[in-house]
Order: sequence, then structure tokens, then C-alpha cells
Amino acid sequence: MTNEPRRLRASGRAGGLRAHLRALAGREQDSKAGDQQPDGGVGFASATPAVVSIPNPAAKVPLLAEEIEPLASGYRARARLRGGRRGVVELRDAMRADLISRARDGDASAFQQLIGPHRRELQVHCYRMLGSFEDAEDVLQETLLAAWQGFGRFEGRASLRTWLYKIATNRCLNAGRAVRRRPARAYDVPGVQPPEPTRLGEVTWLEPFPDALLEGAMDVPLGPEVRYEQTESISLTFVTALQVLPHRQLAVLILCDIIGFEAREVAEMLDSTADSVNSALKRGRANLQSRRREAGDRQTLPVSGSLSEDELVNKFARAWESADVDAVVDLLTDDVFISMPPFPNEYEGRDLAARFCASIFDAGRRFDLVPTRANGQPAFGAYLRDASGVRRGVGLYVLALRGDRIGAMTRFEHHTLEWFGLPASLPSR
Repeated sequence: MTNEPRRLRASGRAGGLRAHLRALAGREQDSKAGDQQPDGGVGFASATPAVVSIPNPAAKVPLLAEEIEPLASGYRARARLRGGRRGVVELRDAMRADLISRARDGDASAFQQLIGPHRRELQVHCYRMLGSFEDAEDVLQETLLAAWQGFGRFEGRASLRTWLYKIATNRCLNAGRAVRRRPARAYDVPGVQPPEPTRLGEVTWLEPFPDALLEGAMDVPLGPEVRYEQTESISLTFVTALQVLPHRQLAVLILCDIIGFEAREVAEMLDSTADSVNSALKRGRANLQSRRREAGDRQTLPVSGSLSEDELVNKFARAWESADVDAVVDLLTDDVFISMPPFPNEYEGRDLAARFCASIFDAGRRFDLVPTRANGQPAFGAYLRDASGVRRGVGLYVLALRGDRIGAMTRFEHHTLEWFGLPASLPSR
């Protein structure tokens, strides 16, 4: 089984798409945005929005205020005459209508301003649907490209946000089938002979989501149907439970219970009926409840940066860096759960956790940890010390806390470090 990071497998859908977008972005720079074509239309290459091919997922979308200032000034004058909140609302609606009109005519900057506020929440939505950060980013790129190419057909019967969710959800449903067929890898950490696992996990494609990219995605307006807290619904435990649901139930549950859309809106997104959506939602809720009950209550969500969280996390770091198995185990709950996608091995209980940790430290592996956060949880970049003194990145650990103990630990591959702005290696000390 190959050990290449998944990001290297870019010769298919994702790689072709990114190459196509880069080519389009390059052509846009060589021509004036909005150049008229012989037929009087606006060329696609010259109007391709840069937002589609943003290489940095944390990049901000510029407001381009200078482009709309003349228009806005006129609206502001009318708003002042009308006065009060009504005038402000009319100003906002008029400016938005103008942006939509310009985007339909092929104005890339207008399109960028319209979809910019929705980008982060769409990325999180794709992540919940797929459980994979890389696949979510690929599908988000496809969604934005499809929205740009089809914006002339946006009729405004539903809100722009609803329309974007429809595109993203259906793209995720198509991609999810391939994601779930991705094979697991055999445990192959050099020199380590792990104990027999409690079981082999199902969701071996799971990847972490950087907290830095949650900004602007967790405080969006939610509908009246929401049943889960946003911080809960991004946790690794919750996202893992979602991944075992049938695709249709997964989509309906996320759209209704996490985002808060009504059944009739979801039916429109999925070309279905409200009765069909409600039926799938009922089954999805039952399946999710059963899955979470089986997994047990391994996580509570203390306030990020709280004294109790910081103290527990620091104790873990000191114990792990000291290769002190007893000190590590003392911090674990009795039913602690350890997993390590894309390896299927899963360990449950303190005894097995102790044996697993001992197998790592007995192999002479010693680590330095660099703190970060993933999925609303404390996490560490793990760096293996070698004889030369250089410390090489070998993985990412994400902890789930329960009270003053650690209820779960998930280890991810080293290529995830770059998503968190962590280096591939640390210099010798």
C-alpha cells in the first residue's frame, strides 16, 4: 500500500480542476476584466473570479469598495432622505441587486463580493458532508466554479446562500461515494509493534479541520430548525458519526438540523419532496443517535483557553514529551478511545491505551509537541527527534476532553501539519 500523502494524487479530478483554474486566472491577468467579445458578451476567461482559485484557504476576499463607491454614494443619499433602519435596508438591498446584475453580466469582482461572505461556511459544510479537509476544499473549488459558470441562470427565487448550498451539497453527494470507497492503510510506523486493536474503524478517510478556518463560519445566521450547537457539530466525534450515515440522510440531517433549513427548502435543493426529506431526516436522526450512543460520551467542550483545559493539555504535553506512559495514562478516562486514520486500528480502554503508548516509546521514539487547535479541540503537531537533532514532523494529535480527563485521542498523518501553518520540521536545539 502506498504511503504517499493524498495531496500528491492530483492527476484526477482535483488536479485537473486546479490546473484549469490556474490557466483561467493567468488568462484573466492578460486581458482587461469584462472585455467585450465579438458577440457582445463578456468572455469567461477574462472574467474568471480570483476567489475560485484562492491557493490559501485562509485568504480574505477584498471588498473592492472603490468599484462600488460611486453607486453606493447615490444610494446613501436616498437612504438619508428616507431615514432610519428602512433606509439602511433599502441601501443594502439596492447594492446587492446591483452586484447580482453585474455578476450575471460577467463581472468577476461583483461575483467575488457576493460569494465571499459565504465561502467559509460552505467549506465547513463540505467538510461535514465528506469528513475530509482536502476533499472538502476540492469540492468547494468545484462549487464556486459551477456557481460562476451558472450565475447567469440564477433567478433569485431562492436566496443566493440557499442556491450555493444546493450546488455544494449535490457536489458533495457525488464526491462522497468515491471518498467512502478509499481503502484504509495498514499500520506501518517504523519499529513499532502495536497491540491487537479493539476493532478496525470504518471512517478511515477522516481528516482534521483547522480552527483558524472556522472564523466567520460558526457565527452565521442559522434557521429555526437547528438542533445542534455549531461547536458540537464540528467536533471529530460528531463528524465521524455523520460519516456512517447513508448519503441522503447525511445531507438532509446537516441541512436541517445543523444549518437550519426547512424541509421544503431542502426538498428544492435535492429535487425531492418535503415528505421525502422529513422521512430521511427521521431515519438520519435515529441512526445518528444510535451511533453516538455506541461511541459513548467521550467529549465535553470546555471553553477554549480556559484554565482547566490549559492545565490538562499542558500535563499531557509534558508526559508525552517525557515518554512517561504512567503519567499519560493517569490523564485518560477509563473508556478512552484512540484512533489513527487512515490506519483502521482503534483502541478502547486505559489498559490497551497504555500498551499502545508503551509500544511507541519502547521503540525509542521521542517527541516534541507544538500546540494548535483542530475541530474546536486542543491539538499538537508531533515532531520526532532523530540522532542529528533535527525534529521531523510525523503527525498531528487531536484531544477530546471530558472534565479533567482525556476521553479520546486521534492521530493524523504528517501532511496535515501544513494546513495548520506548522513546519515540516523543527531545527535542532
